[in-house]
Amino acid sequence: MYENFGLFIDGAWREPAQVVDVLSPVTEKPLGQAPAATLEETLMALDAAAAAIAPLREMGGFARADALHRAADAMIARAEEAARMISTETGKPLAQAGREWGLACDQFRWFAEEARRIYGRIVETRVPNGRFEITREAVGVVGAFTAWNFPAALPARKLAPALAAGCSVVLRPSSQTPGVAMIMVDCLRAANLPKGAVNLVCGSTDSTYAPIMADARVRKVSLTGSTNVGQQMIRDAADTVKKVSMELGGNAPLIIYDDADLTAALDATVATKFANCGQVCVTPDRIFVHESLHDAFVAGFVERTAKIKIGDGLDPETGMGPLINRRRLEEIDSIVQNAVQAGATLMHGGARTSHNTGHFYAPTVLTNVTDTMKVFAEENFGPIAAITSFATEQEALTRANACNMGLSAYAFTRSPDRARRTTATLKAGMVGINSFALAASEAPFGGTNFSGMGREGGIEGIEDYLDTKLAQIVF
Repeated sequence: MYENFGLFIDGAWREPAQVVDVLSPVTEKPLGQAPAATLEETLMALDAAAAAIAPLREMGGFARADALHRAADAMIARAEEAARMISTETGKPLAQAGREWGLACDQFRWFAEEARRIYGRIVETRVPNGRFEITREAVGVVGAFTAWNFPAALPARKLAPALAAGCSVVLRPSSQTPGVAMIMVDCLRAANLPKGAVNLVCGSTDSTYAPIMADARVRKVSLTGSTNVGQQMIRDAADTVKKVSMELGGNAPLIIYDDADLTAALDATVATKFANCGQVCVTPDRIFVHESLHDAFVAGFVERTAKIKIGDGLDPETGMGPLINRRRLEEIDSIVQNAVQAGATLMHGGARTSHNTGHFYAPTVLTNVTDTMKVFAEENFGPIAAITSFATEQEALTRANACNMGLSAYAFTRSPDRARRTTATLKAGMVGINSFALAASEAPFGGTNFSGMGREGGIEGIEDYLDTKLAQIVF
């Protein structure tokens, strides 16, 4: 499955010195053998990335834009191959995989145009015949670390703005889903970027993460991952004073107010909650429903959840696939059982499915959940809908904000005034009102507090890959 790829170093695919099995979440059998970079191979990638900085700068923004458009063209041509790879590696339904690849393509289109708009400015000074020139320059080599749950969208969010800015990249995707990143890098190879502009290594922490973080030539690191990993990366980045951007965990609240469109809220919430088997950092984890709608909401939620077909994502009838690995399966079951033991009511699911193989867990609905239960207090990252009721707007907002995460938050209401109050009050980097659609190339994606720092997407997405230079020029 990975025979045509390997490690990508200095503009070419390289057969690795060692490999590891990649397991299917559907069959639990090996899909193939992916590369596992040695320390020496990672150092080669870093050397190649450092050597590429000068030619990337010499290209200029317009030439880099053309290259990113060529990469997007190549990605579109390989959309079917990529979608099948995403579904095969993660288990997510093929339709969701196809949409993810489309979002990844769009990142390259967007940042191709941003490459043409890296603006500076001129400011008159107090010195006679003097002026300040403010320019923007690429920070240098970037280390990009991505998670397995969105193996196309996450690398694209880092590669596209970094290359647009003129940075070279050493990409380290998850070893559980390396194939999708390999296809993307192969499309970048076809874009005729300078050798070393993009490099790909997979492997252990000692052989990949450690040398990237220790290398002073790496001037920025970008992570999509857990809060614990992000905290460690921030500490490690301090030794060489690297810039950091972090998209970390979430525990998103959803408030269903008493004036919400109940049908619209139910249709959108069920579809969003169980997308990618709940393994989404911005999924609604804590669902607060006004007491006047609570029972009707729960009944409608269970009715819709029961209709979801569980199976292999490559089956076009599948609505929800498996969890990524057995560890996640066991953790999700433990969270559900602990909640039930603590007094939560199991309305649907709550157990592994009848599939003979794979990491399948039934989409689960819990009610009578309290704010202190683990299922509510921590990100569960699985197919668990935890529902509670509230009486007043202030109560809902206070409880929604009682969390150290701040990635996304949502509410359903028909009132424009309430929508504005809710948006202003919720502590999150992103707020959806009557919508869960937050991920778009033209919009800044990211969180606050323990959910991270920096933004990916929008005009803000290129900022973290640029340094500001001031020159005073007097004639």
